[in-house]
Parts: sequence; C-alpha cells; structure tokens
Amino acid sequence: MISRQDLKHLQSLQSIPALSILLPTHRTSPDNKQDPIRVRNLVDEAIERLSEEFSKRDLEPLLKNLETLVSEIDYPHTLDGLALYVSHDFAKLYYLPFSVKERVIIDQTFATRDLVYGLNRAQRYWILLLSEQVTRLIAGTGETLEEINDKNFPLEMQGPGANAPLPFAADSSYRDDRHRRFFQSVHSIFTSYDEDDALPLIVGGVARYLSFFNEVSQPHQVISETLTGNFDKTSLPELEELISPLRKSILAAQKADALDKLEAAANAQRVISTVGEVWRLANEGRGQLLLVEKNYSVPGVIGPEGHLELVDSVGGVDVIDDAVDEIVEAVLAKGGKVLFVDNGTLSLYQQIALILRY
Repeated sequence: MISRQDLKHLQSLQSIPALSILLPTHRTSPDNKQDPIRVRNLVDEAIERLSEEFSKRDLEPLLKNLETLVSEIDYPHTLDGLALYVSHDFAKLYYLPFSVKERVIIDQTFATRDLVYGLNRAQRYWILLLSEQVTRLIAGTGETLEEINDKNFPLEMQGPGANAPLPFAADSSYRDDRHRRFFQSVHSIFTSYDEDDALPLIVGGVARYLSFFNEVSQPHQVISETLTGNFDKTSLPELEELISPLRKSILAAQKADALDKLEAAANAQRVISTVGEVWRLANEGRGQLLLVEKNYSVPGVIGPEGHLELVDSVGGVDVIDDAVDEIVEAVLAKGGKVLFVDNGTLSLYQQIALILRY
C-alpha cells in the first residue's frame, strides 16, 4: 500500500521520460486470472509509445527496470488496484486498496492523481500490537491491513527480562521499569511513521502492556481504541475481524465530532461552503477542517487571477479533472484536516464545507 510519505516522494521526482502504469486488479479468482494479461498489454502499449519518442539506447535503463518490476508483481496477493512507476533510475510498484482507471501515462513527472484521490477518501489508521516478544505495526486502509516489515518493525525487546535473564536480585518493579522503557522506545519510533498524518491509533496487548504504553505515551499520543489480548501470532485476516467494530466506532466518532464542530463554526460564522471560496481560502492556509461528501467532485480551471472557475466537463490541458482533490491537498499541505462524509450529509452546505481557523 502507499503512504502519504510515498506520495510526496513520487510527486517530487522528475525524469524524462517518467512512465506511470495504472490498472484495476482483483483480489480473488477467477477474476484475477486476467490481471497478468492486462498488465502485459499495458506494458506493451507503454513500450510502443516510448519507442516512438526515444531511441532504443536511451530507453534501455528504463525498459530493464520495467521488466524487472513486472516480474516482481505478486498476482495472488494483489488488492483493488496496481500502480507501476518507472524511470531510468527509479522503479516502484504499489498494491492499492482502491480501484484506479486503466491507463498509461508518459510525462516528465509520475501520474499520482488517482493515488491522491484514493488516499484522501480512504479510512486510514494504525494498529500497534504490544509485546515484549514481537511488537507489531500494521497500516490499515478500510478493511485492508498491511504489516510493516522494515528496519524498525516488528520490534523485539532486548536484554534482561527478554532475551537475557533478569539479575538475581531483580524484583517486579525492575521488570516493570524495563517494560516501560521498551514501550517508550516503541512509541518514539512509531511517531516517525505518523508525524505527517496523525491517524487514528488502535493499540492491542495484554492489560499490563496497554497500561505501560498509555503511561509513557501521554500526553503526546491519542489512542482511539484498545484491544486486550496477546496478538503475537494473530493473522491479518483474524485481526481485521477483531478490529472491524473498533474501526467503525472510530469513523462514527470522527464524523459526529466533525459535525458538532461544523455546527459550532457555522454559528460563529467561520464556515465557507461555495467551492470557489473554499479553494481560495484553503490555498491561503485558512482551512482548519474540511468536510466533503464522498462522491463530490467538480472539474475546473484556474482563472487569470488565480481563482477557481468551474467548467462543465473534464478534458484539455488546462482543466483540473477534480478540483476537490486539489482543495484536499491544499488543506492538508497547510496543516488542516480533512474528513469525507456520507452523501447527503452536507446538503445544507453544497456538499463541501471548510471550517476556518479565523
């Protein structure tokens, strides 16, 4: 899956050419049997188009990266979408928990609009499973879970009380202090993953570990939900079933809180709900919280004075296919928050509402 950090990195890269291949994929058989064929067809299309603009010698590094990347696709474990990004010195594929439109894009930068759309509209959260044996970190996007396996996680406690015996004279307070220190380091490492998003956090573990983590992480970490038990060997499908009601509870609480804030801000005359004004004030950095109905999107162009002007349909190099996504990115870039709500929720606010900082 892709994170916001991944997205920022992709958007920062420039190369001539920069190849992007996107397509919807399938999680189950027999539908997923067509996915390798569709990938191959898109790769062939990309090679044909590239060959019309660049020499074989110029394309050699990119084509080598492309073929290597395609060979690494794990088709039995794809999700709802697949994105491949390739240049002379970069190659990366992402399994996406949302569908994307099938297309090949050749440009100076990678095509990330579909990723922006999916990432911003998905319910994202973290699951941290505490244990002195193996503390696990899982990234959640809707019903899809992906375990983090990198230089930090899974994280094991080291030293006395873990992979070494306790000192002869050690008592329970010594062991408790060792656990506090370990979970303090767990929290410190975890914050580097969440610093750009501040996503909801579900923490699981036995009662003692939950207590220690809550103690050492306050007041810096807001824990949305807790799950009591030992999850050292819990599979991701089993875990998804366990956290499903917690995830729904988090989303319901987020929406209720946001609507309360919207009502209070409206009474204080700090709400804008026309898309043109939302665009302007979001880009000025005045957006504190943006609420948008899930399916609301509008195409537009930027006028001579920098204002957003709506148009009837997409198409053309000057048209922004979905101005709502650009507004979302502007609010997030300026330190605001965004929440998508059910269609019809914002009928009094023209499907979009921006709570202002001032």
